Parts: sequence; C-alpha cells; structure tokens
Amino acid sequence: MSSREAAVAAVDLGAASGRVMRARVGPDTLDLTEVARFPNVPVRAGGTLHWDALRLYRGILEGLRDAGPVDSIGVDSWGVDFGLLDGDGRLLGNPVHYRDGRTDGVMDEVLRVVPPRELYTATGLQLMPINTLFQLFAARDTAQYAAARTMLLIPDLMAFWLTGEAGSERTNASTTQLLDVVTGTWAGGLAQRLGLRPGLFAPLREPGSVIGSLTAGVAEVTGQGAVPVTAVGSHDTASAVVGVPARGRAFGYISCGTWSLVGVELGGPVLTEESRAANFTNEAGVDGTIRYLRNVMGLWLLQESMRQWRADGLDVDLPDLLREAAALPGLRSVIDTGDPAFLPPGDMPGRIVAACRRTGEAPPAGPAETVRCILDSIALAHRAAIEDAQRLSGIAVDVVHVVGGGARNELLCRLTADACGLPVEAGPQEATALGNALVQARSLGVVGDDLDAMRALVRATSRVTRYEPSGPAGPWSAAASRTGIVAGRH
Repeated sequence: MSSREAAVAAVDLGAASGRVMRARVGPDTLDLTEVARFPNVPVRAGGTLHWDALRLYRGILEGLRDAGPVDSIGVDSWGVDFGLLDGDGRLLGNPVHYRDGRTDGVMDEVLRVVPPRELYTATGLQLMPINTLFQLFAARDTAQYAAARTMLLIPDLMAFWLTGEAGSERTNASTTQLLDVVTGTWAGGLAQRLGLRPGLFAPLREPGSVIGSLTAGVAEVTGQGAVPVTAVGSHDTASAVVGVPARGRAFGYISCGTWSLVGVELGGPVLTEESRAANFTNEAGVDGTIRYLRNVMGLWLLQESMRQWRADGLDVDLPDLLREAAALPGLRSVIDTGDPAFLPPGDMPGRIVAACRRTGEAPPAGPAETVRCILDSIALAHRAAIEDAQRLSGIAVDVVHVVGGGARNELLCRLTADACGLPVEAGPQEATALGNALVQARSLGVVGDDLDAMRALVRATSRVTRYEPSGPAGPWSAAASRTGIVAGRH
C-alpha cells in the first residue's frame, strides 16, 4: 500500500438525483466533497415512463469538469434498468423506467416457461417484476429490440459514453436475473429458453478493473485528460456495503433510500427452497461476496407522499412532519410496504388510506399520521427481513448498520432499533460514494487490500450515531401479526 493520497471522482446516480463527489483518499484520509448535483427526472412520452439518460450524462460531464484533476473516475447507479445499443454503439431509445407498466403480467408469463424454483436455482434472485429479465422479455417483440446488438445497464452505459468501452460490471449484472449465481457467467441457456438473445449481454467486468481512459472528446469537455475510468461496485448497494463501517462479519445492513436493501454479507449464495419462499436475493458484492438481502419498499412511500401533498397545495415541511410523527402513538396503523399498489407513482397518501381500509387498520388522518404509518411500516419490514436473513443464512447479527439517506432520519432509525430489538448504528449517509471511492483508491494502491481495511478507514473518518432498542417487543410482534409482516411469511 502506498503512502500517497489520491483524488478520485465518485459518480453516484440515484432515482431522484445524481451527483459527482470528489474524494481525497489515503491510508488515513477519506474526505468527500460534493462538487455537482443534478436532478434525475423521469419523462413520460408516448405512454412510456423513461429515464432521461442524456440529461444524466450531461450532468456527469459538467460534474467532472467541476471536480478538478482526479486520478480515477467510477460510476454507480441503481440496478435492473438498461439501454439498448445498435451495431454502431448508438442508443436506440431512452431507457425505460422500472416503474413503467410494461412488465405488468409479464412475470407470470415467464414463470410458465421457467418455474420459480428453477429460476431461483439458476439466478438466486428474488422475484420482482422490475428485474431486467422481465423488462427484456416485455421488449422482445419491439422494433428496438430487433435492432439492438448490445444491452448495457445504466452505469455501464455511462462508462461506455465516457470511454467507448462496452462491458457489464458484475455487481450490477447480478441484479438482472440473467446471471448464473453459481458460475458467475451470463445464463445464456435461460435467455434462449425465453426467446432472448444472449449475444446482447456485454462481457463481464470485476470491481477494481480499469474500463478504459476517457475518450479524447470527453477529456477535452471535462478538462480531465486521459483519466482512467475504474469499474467499482456499480450497483449502488454494492458500493454502499463496502462503505458500511462494520467490524467483522456479524452485522446486518440496511442501505436505506428510495428502497431499503436489508440483509447480510456472505461468502456464497443461499439457494434453498426456504430462501426462495422468503423472497431473498443473492446479489454479487465486491471481492466475491454475496449481498444476501431482501428489497423492501423504503422511503419511496414518504417521498411520493411529500410530492403529492405539495402538488395538492399543502405547505408541508419534512423536518416538522417528522417531529409531529415522533410525538404520535406508534403502530396505530401499519401497512404492508411490499404491496404492489405502492410501486407506481401517484397518490400515495390515498393508496395508504385505501390499504388501511382493506385490512381493517385505522386510516391515517393527515400528513403527520401518514408519515408515522409509513415509518412504522418500514421498520416492521426491516424487522422481518433482518430476522429472515439471520434464520436463512445462519449468521447471527449483533448490530444493524443503516447507511444512505435513511441514516439521517432519526425517527426511522429509532423505530428500526425498537422493531429489530438490536442496536442500530446510523451512518455514514454517503456510504455509496465512499464505497465507490474506496474501490478506486484500492486500484490505485493507496488503501488496504481487503474489505476490513477499507471499512476500518470508514470507521475512523465517519460520524456514526448509535440507537439502542427501547421498549417491549410485544407491540411490534402484535402489529406484525395483524398485517402479516413477519419473518417467514413472504
């Protein structure tokens, strides 16, 4: 390990915004500075909900220009969504948003060809209609699909535009339900059975490998020169798990944002029938690890509620609402956050009221009660996922790390500690960008070689808040029982 420091640019694309972070990294140094943030606003055109990929790319270029000289660049984003390129490497259309309705009913159609157990044994992924497999199957009869020669996931698409090199980084490829969880190669036979073309899948890359240098045009626009672009854990959760300030392996994690990714880190996949029935997923992590987790509908419910209230003309302030919600009695009304009714954009407060009425819960009256309902319900879902992760993996957890934007939500962190009956250590909020930067820095030889060393640096340089569980477990168990949000029942 070198004693020198490096400056790297961590490009982190989220569902609501993207940002470029400049990180200064060395053996005892890990500093992050946000140099650019830009909105990620979906666009509905012709009845289809799209990501505005070119707007995101422009934001990246402008952010790299503002970052100043760096030694490396890495890109991470959410999973599952992709762009299709023609034989000349041109994007055939804006990537479709995973919340678009094109996959409605598609999962059942696929499962008639490949039964759920067989699909799980092959790919290790939980069944979600947003998975790339179902999106690609929905697109297979379109003119765009017929013209396509390459499929690139979002961070791989951005890296391709930066360097001209096409490939698929493994941690994000593992979210597609098209990667063989045992061999670590594309599941070409599975694709062919479903009428999909394995030739669309780009060669796989490992985190830490160099993708290529910025093209001459990009180097000129950004002022960066021929800087290498490094493959990081390009699925944002893979980078976030690198940035968890854990000691050892007996920890649970919740990467908490629009989604809550709740699980444990393992050395190999769990492919039992019990694991499949619990809807747990085995996604690739950095250094050959497995992110054994469940996707839980997270702060999307709160984000979309806030958007709706403001659209309705209500003057709502989130910090005020959280204070009001904290003063309310807990567990008065809870919902199953995994209800598919909550997946699309729309009137989230109205859907929550309707869900409560369907299940006999007291419908929340007004924004503060709705916020408390949402956070109580997310905490219940966290509880069920942590309990299942321990039971199915055989790993006993003694602490739960909450990282990402949810780490700043004190009420949610307290409720999660109470619901799980375990200490919660919240922070860092920027775990994804930190993990992204650390993998780059390791490839440059300025930090330790293993995950333990990288996490020790995060612990030494980050602020973490610890929440101890308080109060009896009984009310949480009762609320879980009446809503079905319990371990082993997914």
